[in-house]
Amino acid sequence: MSGKDVRGTAPGTPPVPRPRGEALPLPPAELAAGPSGGDDPTDGMEEAYWSVYDGAAARASLSRIAGRLPRIVRRIGGLAWAADRAATAAVVVLQLGSASMAAFGLMASVTVLHELFAQGPTPDRVRAAVPAILLVVALLSARALLEAGVSLAQARLTPKIRTALEREFLRLTAHVRLEVVDDPDWHDDAYRANDRGLFYARQIVGQVVSLASALLGLVGTAGVLAVLHPLLILLLPLSVVPVGAAAVRATRARFHSFRRWNALQRRVRVFSWLLLDQDAAAELRSDTAQRALLDEHSRLTTLIAREDTRLGTDAALLNLAGRTAGGLGTGVTYTVLGAMLIAGWLPLAAGAGAVLAIQASHGALTRLVDVGHLVYEHAMWVDDLLAFQERCRGLLPRRRELTAPGTVGVITLEDVSYTYPGKETPALDGVSMTLRAGQTVAFVGVNGSGKSTCSRLLAGLYDPDGGAIRWDGVDVGEMDTESVQARVATVLQDPVHFPFSALANVTVSRGTLTRARPREALDAVVASGADEVIAGLPDGWSTLLSKRFRGGRQLSAGQWAKIAVARGIYKDAPLLLLDEPTASMDPRAEHAVYRAVLRGARRPDRITVLISHRLASVVECDTIYVFDDGRITECGTHQELLALGGAYAEMFRLQAAAYRDDGEGAAAAPA
Repeated sequence: MSGKDVRGTAPGTPPVPRPRGEALPLPPAELAAGPSGGDDPTDGMEEAYWSVYDGAAARASLSRIAGRLPRIVRRIGGLAWAADRAATAAVVVLQLGSASMAAFGLMASVTVLHELFAQGPTPDRVRAAVPAILLVVALLSARALLEAGVSLAQARLTPKIRTALEREFLRLTAHVRLEVVDDPDWHDDAYRANDRGLFYARQIVGQVVSLASALLGLVGTAGVLAVLHPLLILLLPLSVVPVGAAAVRATRARFHSFRRWNALQRRVRVFSWLLLDQDAAAELRSDTAQRALLDEHSRLTTLIAREDTRLGTDAALLNLAGRTAGGLGTGVTYTVLGAMLIAGWLPLAAGAGAVLAIQASHGALTRLVDVGHLVYEHAMWVDDLLAFQERCRGLLPRRRELTAPGTVGVITLEDVSYTYPGKETPALDGVSMTLRAGQTVAFVGVNGSGKSTCSRLLAGLYDPDGGAIRWDGVDVGEMDTESVQARVATVLQDPVHFPFSALANVTVSRGTLTRARPREALDAVVASGADEVIAGLPDGWSTLLSKRFRGGRQLSAGQWAKIAVARGIYKDAPLLLLDEPTASMDPRAEHAVYRAVLRGARRPDRITVLISHRLASVVECDTIYVFDDGRITECGTHQELLALGGAYAEMFRLQAAAYRDDGEGAAAAPA
């Protein structure tokens, strides 16, 4: 064969495309719909942003968990102390008191046994034991009261911690700079902190209390054994360590199993979502695909049931092994204990008390292991939440004493440049313009030309990388960011559909959902054409604009657009930015909006900027700026730009041709 391509292309010329289908082999006759999974159902699954710490306790060593628990307790204690000092102090004091009552109750029980095992007639021994029995009852009652006090203080404390963390979380996330919110990694971190961090922050206080209770209970029983006879401390590990080892194994198996179970659940949710999704419903029925999805759903739920069975079986076997080992250790302990009784090293009553203490230590250690693993893992989510909040504090808009003025005469952009984070090509590159009060200005250009980016810099949503934006000669970089944003009304093509009343959807632009300036609200909805929309609602201004509520109504896209324009007008800001506000309106509604906003009585103290693809809507603007590739390429009135014969004139003629009746015009119209 020669060096020439077999398809006859000469060097330096583009290759001739292969015939369609030649480069693609036949598909297999049978193929799994998703990742096969193998023995591990987590295979083939991307790690979800909300699952990064799942199973962390099962992967950590016991020494690492034990070493980290004191810092976790201090961290949670600090949150509790900041939320409610009195309740925190009450939890600590009452928990210590409860543990003390348990230890004293065990010692009092030994006294009861001593009296019952003493020499003499049985009635006399019972009567002698009555004071000790009453003491045991009193101590146990006191412990019950103290534990109730712990629960009450915890019930007061936990919601305050959750509320404080949630308020701070929402305050920070609602105020970080806009380019931060546009970062998908930040978005994942935010949802993880919200979904998992706040959830476990509510639980972890109770878990730390349970951890402290188990630890104090174990220390208390060990102290009782030391009082009865120092050698009994050496016997405690024989019966306790096997039980603790079994508890560790069972806990880790449960965490590992949850990770597998969670991966399967994520797959099942895909099919559940498809079967329930409103957008997929028509095509699902048209293709009669229900059975295929249900079959795959059934296969996965069978795997989940199998995983549940495996976990239960493993737990039962581990429990049996732990009980067997613990039983052997306990047998050795009781044998040594019996030898001590026979040798006279220990009274019979003390031996019986030692048995009670050892049994109590079993339950305390098992609870300590279980709760310790939970606290370790859940604390990671709480730490993640706190770290995210700290990160957000460094991403807040600038705070300055200087605030934006209530009115502005001239806004100037001087050689402004901006590049989106993670991008190399600037979205704006050396843009300069002057906007004057009383004017209407238009930004036009193809998608991605920089016009919307420029409007966001004008709104104070982004800070320029280079150049300056000045209000009456003062650089907005020296002003408080939120004060600038408060002086700009922005109406977007896809406005937020607030699930509130019709009136609240207008007044929210002034920072309130419940109070209005009636005359100004009415003027705003009349100017936007939203008055007819609200008049047609069953409860007028008070109608809830969401089907989530009983009696609520859902508006069409065009109706929402009118509400959004009214919202922008009602804000009564010195700068009004309209970014494709009428894209979803019918021609009559669009005409009414532009007549009111652009061609009506102009306010001498307002600058109106319109961003639009429909050039027919900008012909009466005072100045039209044409954007292309982040730069302003043309500037002037409609007539001046037509006379220039540049990009604007070409775009206008193409759009005008689409409305001609003749075939030539239709052919010339853009697709």
